[in-house]
Amino acid sequence: MTDVLDGKRLAVLGAGKIGSLLARSFLEQKLIIPERLRATVRQPERARVLAQDLRVDVSTDNRAAASEADVVLLCVKPQSVAGVLEAIRSELGPEKLVISVAASVPTHYIEQRLGADVPVVRAMPNTPCAVGSGMTGLCAGRFAGPGHLETARALFEAVGRTVVVDEKLMDAVTGLSASGPAFLYVVLESLVEGGVKVGLPRDVATLLAAQTMLGAARMALETGEHPARLKDAVTTPAGCTIDGILELEEGGLRVTLIKAVVKATARAGQLLAEPPTRSGG
Repeated sequence: MTDVLDGKRLAVLGAGKIGSLLARSFLEQKLIIPERLRATVRQPERARVLAQDLRVDVSTDNRAAASEADVVLLCVKPQSVAGVLEAIRSELGPEKLVISVAASVPTHYIEQRLGADVPVVRAMPNTPCAVGSGMTGLCAGRFAGPGHLETARALFEAVGRTVVVDEKLMDAVTGLSASGPAFLYVVLESLVEGGVKVGLPRDVATLLAAQTMLGAARMALETGEHPARLKDAVTTPAGCTIDGILELEEGGLRVTLIKAVVKATARAGQLLAEPPTRSGG
C-alpha cells in the first residue's frame, strides 16, 4: 500500500456529505491507510455507522482528532467554522497543515482565529470526486508554502484534477465547478427527457445523453480546442444540429447558464455571514 502522505496522519473534521466522500476516496485510492485516518461528526450514532462503513476511527471530538493529526481537513459548514476552530486551536501549530473545504471562508479568517502561524490551504472540490473525476480549486494562505500546497494537490489529484488560483477567485471556483455538476445534471435530465419525447426508452436515452456529455467533456480537455470550434465540428450546413442549436439560443440556454454561475458565485460569498444550522455532519 502506497501512502503518498509519507506517514502523516489525517483528520477529517465534519465527515458529512463531502467529508465522508473525500475520506472514502482517499482510502480507496490508498492515499492513506485506515490506521492514520480519523474523522468526526456531530452525532454519536452517525459516528458508529460511519466507523463501521469506513473502518476508521470516527468520533464527535474535533479536538482529539486534530491533536493526533498532521493534516486537518476542515469539512464543516461555513457557519460552523469559527466554533470548530475555537475548539481545536490549542492543538494546532506551524508543524501542522489545515486544509479547508468550507465555501466562503477565506484563509485569513481561519488564520486569525487560530492565533498562530498555522499553514492553511483553501480547497473547493466537487462531488464527482466520488468517482475519481473531481475538480478542485486550491489557494494557499499566508503561512502555507509550496510543500503544503503540494500535499493538498496530492490529496485532491487522487480524486480528479486540481487548479491553483488566487484566493479572490475562490468564490468563482465555487460557483462554476462546485455548483456546476448540479447545473449539468439539469442539462442531462433535459436531454434524457428529449430522448424520451422522440421515442427512446428512458434507460437508452440516459446512456446516450450521459456518455455524450462525458465524451464532449473529454474532447474539450484532451484536445484543448475552444468549445466553439468543437461545436462547429459537429454542425454541418443545413443539418439537424444547427436546428437544435437555434432552439437552444432562442430558449436562452447560453445566457441562463452564465447567469447561474454568476448567481452561485455571489451566493458563495454570503455563506459565512449566515447563522449556524444544526443539520449536517
